[in-house]
Amino acid sequence: MDPLDVVRHLVGMQAQLPLNPYVGLWSRVDEFGPAAIDEVGRLLTERQLVRIVVMRGTIHLLTAEDALLLRPLSQPVLDAELARHRDLGAVDLDAVITFIRPLLDERPLTGAQIRALLTDRFPGCDAAELFFAIRIRLALVQIPPRGVWGQSMQVTLANIETWLGHPLARPAPDAIDGIVLRYLAAFGPASVADIAAWSRLTGQRAVADRLRDRLRVFHDPNGRELFDLADATIIDPDTPAPTRFLPEYDNVMLSHADRTRVMSEVHRRRLVSPVTPVRGTVLYDGFLTATWQIENDPTIGSTTLIVRHADPMRAGEADEITAEGLRLLELMSPGSATHEVRLTQADG
Repeated sequence: MDPLDVVRHLVGMQAQLPLNPYVGLWSRVDEFGPAAIDEVGRLLTERQLVRIVVMRGTIHLLTAEDALLLRPLSQPVLDAELARHRDLGAVDLDAVITFIRPLLDERPLTGAQIRALLTDRFPGCDAAELFFAIRIRLALVQIPPRGVWGQSMQVTLANIETWLGHPLARPAPDAIDGIVLRYLAAFGPASVADIAAWSRLTGQRAVADRLRDRLRVFHDPNGRELFDLADATIIDPDTPAPTRFLPEYDNVMLSHADRTRVMSEVHRRRLVSPVTPVRGTVLYDGFLTATWQIENDPTIGSTTLIVRHADPMRAGEADEITAEGLRLLELMSPGSATHEVRLTQADG
């Protein structure tokens, strides 16, 4: 697949950090190199891909068509987050939206610019709180060059309908059915809880029951139903899975309620607990085995990939991880004088 097809197939890619989708694409696409990197930048610049808050209230890289569809479907999740985490008191939020929307239609604005406008128009109100509410209530995209490899830009926002020249979709009541089928194509077999964890939308049991006649139903070791597309291929469990380096946030790690399909509970606590910094993850034979981060020494032009593994490495594991790590360094730091992969065992 080309990058646009991969983003579409995955129903978007996690993109909290601007370079996350590039590493995610590199881990999935054969020979993902400079030409493919340039292609992603072109797709962003030409507005075929966009960065916007959707599923789980997080920034995703999406096709333009999916952004227009998924943002309205995700709105209940975002509204719940606003109600849960922010108390705007007596602020007339509709008045705030009425004030700021035409300004964002005129031109993209940075967060600082939006907060300054809010401070002038609504003195005495917390501009930061109002800005948070605006990002929930309005469908705003982060415009390029934010997210373009090798370029930088502070977050600058535009109304998606103005940016793309198309209105947000008005999804039919059963529009979520098609999205769930696409989710299963990318991440099935999956339980109702998995679908809900991926979308954060309630009512997924009813969706699964509506689709049941079009799906294959399996059961996990605990007897829970797992749904998949009727024509999906189930890979032999003894098939070797290649070593993969995933970005700090990746769909594979966030698209199921039951994450034991990719990590043991022991490794989760040791490598990705809430008290440890968020790092990239390493899958060996399909399961989480380590985390990674890159350290640069500009004084000597060296780049080191630090790999923290949970257990002593098995025969051949260190060689495979080192080889794949060197490939990652070629992607991330092609101009460094030296590349090194350093393996170290995590504490605990």
